[in-house]
Amino acid sequence: MFLKRLRLTLEMIKFEHSVFALPFALTGALLAFRESGYTVTGAWWLAWEIVLWIVVAMVGARSAAMAFNRLVDAEIDARNPRTKSRHIPAGLLSRSFGWGFTAAASAVFFYASWRLNTLCFRLAPVALAVILGYSFTKRFTHFSHLVLGFALGMAPAAAWIAVRGTLDPRILLLTAAVMFWTAGFDIIYSCQDYEFDRDLQLYSVPRWVGIPRALLIARALHVLMIVCLLLLVYELQLGALSLAGIAAVAGLLVYEHGIVKANDLSRVNAAFFTMNGWVSVLFFVFWAADVLLIHQHI
Repeated sequence: MFLKRLRLTLEMIKFEHSVFALPFALTGALLAFRESGYTVTGAWWLAWEIVLWIVVAMVGARSAAMAFNRLVDAEIDARNPRTKSRHIPAGLLSRSFGWGFTAAASAVFFYASWRLNTLCFRLAPVALAVILGYSFTKRFTHFSHLVLGFALGMAPAAAWIAVRGTLDPRILLLTAAVMFWTAGFDIIYSCQDYEFDRDLQLYSVPRWVGIPRALLIARALHVLMIVCLLLLVYELQLGALSLAGIAAVAGLLVYEHGIVKANDLSRVNAAFFTMNGWVSVLFFVFWAADVLLIHQHI
């Protein structure tokens, strides 16, 4: 029975979508290793131990945030035709099990943060407050998309701190890039709920400015993402592979915006899930290749 409920919970929180933020966190870690001058022979096992706990912390934090979101939004989800079949509104999972899972995932996050270093552990409550607090923002601000973006954007900065024990302002360019990217695709996704948000007086950019203008704002945010990535390449003196990765990301984003129209939202799920999964994975592949194959500092 417990295993069945655990499986349903993992389905509920879309566990497989951890791929969205995790590659950016791993990129932040690789860049921090590069700046630290790690060598394969001198610090290989230490590097892999840090990466392991970064992954555990990321999965724990995201799992807690998603489960918390489903709990907080259960009544809203029950009234929305698009979300009423989710596990808690549909009665497939109890609230008590959801709260227990949230607490357990939060504990995993705190433990992993403690295993990384003192600063990570001290900042863990702040990070968890941000990612849990996002769930309430659609009730009072149209900028909830940026809050979600910041929640994901903390990942590369947190990974940098996990490796180096301090925060370098340059890595905040990657935080900003992830924030703009996430906010952009979340605006696209929320276009599906324009009428529902309007009827329930929930806050979102589409409800604020309408779907056509919302899609233009999403495009502008994705342009800002590319600008931030280019600035990071310059600041960290990265190479051609990193630039190629940015070009690949830009191409995918252009395609993503091309398949979503203000009068045709039928392909929003393809844009949201498929394209953005490829964005994060390809970004990591190109940037990891740049760091590992070209600069040879790990």
